[in-house]
Amino acid sequence: MEDGAITGRTGEAPHNKLTHNTFLVYTGGSVDDFEMRLKYRTEKGNSGIQYRSKVLEEGEFGPIVRGYQADFEAGKKYSGTLYEEKGRSILALRGQATKLVTNPENPKKPIVQVLGSLGGTEDIKGVIKSEDWNDYTIVANGNQLTHIINGRFTVSVVDEDQSGSAKSGVLALQIHVGPAMVVQFGDIQLREIK
Repeated sequence: MEDGAITGRTGEAPHNKLTHNTFLVYTGGSVDDFEMRLKYRTEKGNSGIQYRSKVLEEGEFGPIVRGYQADFEAGKKYSGTLYEEKGRSILALRGQATKLVTNPENPKKPIVQVLGSLGGTEDIKGVIKSEDWNDYTIVANGNQLTHIINGRFTVSVVDEDQSGSAKSGVLALQIHVGPAMVVQFGDIQLREIK
């Protein structure tokens, strides 16, 4: 904890240099349908919030997790996207409303159908504060997944991929392998949707 926030910090090699993405996993049980609100900030690097995820193994630096990720970064491309860590890759780019369906030719790679736009990625990027505190809301209700940053919808996904969708799993906060970085999470609120 630093300044009242959960803080992850990596350094330059050979000190505190990660060899894999690692996570702080919520131990209060798995989550199903929920709304999560939190604040995040990152200096350099990339990070995210895992949900409906699964711990695969204990790595050298901590747990390795697979599942949905509400992505964010200090850069300008990925904040707000829906990514699946150790899984199906990018499920919706910032500004997209998508539907995922099972690919009969390759069940591990779903067909991503773009249904519409939530706005231009540059417009949405304009409300995201680089290397400063932002508000992130994640809503997972049935097969509908929604990300909102600073009050702006960034993605909306309907996951109908029978071979890859998840209805329940763990929450986890990521620190990403790569350059020296700092990531902070604060004011975390979790509400179950009944």
